[in-house]
Amino acid sequence: MQKKIPAVYMRGGTSKGLFFHAGDLPSRSDIRDAILLAAYGSPDPNRRQIDGVGGAVSTASKVAIISLSDSPDYDVVYNFGQVSIDRPIIDFKGNCGNISSAVGPFAVDEGLVPPVEPFTRVRIHQKNTDKLIIAEVPVKNGRFDEDGDYTIAGVPSPGAKIVLRFDDPGGALTGKLFPTGNVKDTLDVPDVGTIELTVIDAANPVILVQAAALGLSGLEIDEVDNDASIRQRLENVRCAVSVEIGLTETMEEATLRSQAVPKIAFITAARTYQTLDDNTVNETDVDLIGRMMSMGTLHKSYAVSGAVSTVGAAMIPGTVAHDLLKPEAHQKEMLSIGHPGGIIDVGAVIEKTNGTYHYREAVLGRTARRLMEGSVLVPEKYFKDD
Repeated sequence: MQKKIPAVYMRGGTSKGLFFHAGDLPSRSDIRDAILLAAYGSPDPNRRQIDGVGGAVSTASKVAIISLSDSPDYDVVYNFGQVSIDRPIIDFKGNCGNISSAVGPFAVDEGLVPPVEPFTRVRIHQKNTDKLIIAEVPVKNGRFDEDGDYTIAGVPSPGAKIVLRFDDPGGALTGKLFPTGNVKDTLDVPDVGTIELTVIDAANPVILVQAAALGLSGLEIDEVDNDASIRQRLENVRCAVSVEIGLTETMEEATLRSQAVPKIAFITAARTYQTLDDNTVNETDVDLIGRMMSMGTLHKSYAVSGAVSTVGAAMIPGTVAHDLLKPEAHQKEMLSIGHPGGIIDVGAVIEKTNGTYHYREAVLGRTARRLMEGSVLVPEKYFKDD
């Protein structure tokens, strides 16, 4: 026999997953996680998630758990989980910026916030990072109005623009904008060698490495997924940094139990290149080019939280990202990152006081859509002891 759990399947940005009310899931985290893994069809050693709703890629294996906030400073609480495809793990350490864009629409449609036309401002307490995200949600007739002409790279259909404001995103997981204390570090990485990198924690901890330091052009797309040696070098760097900043005790633990954070991207200066769908991105259209990894594979666009960190780093002198910008880009308030799917634009407010940089706010636009609503079915055996 199976049990039904109320759920909504939503796309947020270039990701999608199940959205739950916290009260519809068990309070015990071990039982909750077992139920969610079963719902997604994880772990699946063949990485297909054939026995669940998971999409067999990291961007479609995500979960959001939403509740009303007890604090007058927020409207809702949002807990994000990255569901592993081939391992019995749900990583609740970091956030997904793309899934964040669907939280406001979910809150409006589920009656968690009073609808206000034409835009409802939803104050989201991002539980994983203990940060505030403000979503400006288009509303019509008391519901989220998904219709519009705003487009984002990686999503074929246009939609209504949801403005996301990441308030004070620095130190989301580690407590410091630069977890190592430096804007640039030199690290000796096993099987990679000595490499320069920047570790920045804004919305999520992200490692930035210049592509040339890894023997790459920075324009690679298919080459990453087709070459295990590239993926292994990137994973080695990611795991070494994870240990360096104290997220895990060993590199092995980082691979086995902390796949989602820290994130890693390799970047290069603006150049003309072809996207996944064979469109041309001109050098003049972007300020930086980035390729981000997601759970061991290449992200086919660019993680929103990764973009927040990358743009923040690019605006701060001395980082490996800032070093790649053209001089005229140094004074811009919004930067454009070229990625495999196209371009993502992020506005950032960076302030310097007494020699210390403070990331005040990051702003960007996303779209979202409610895809399905009803119940997800999970075998009764996973509810034991609940």
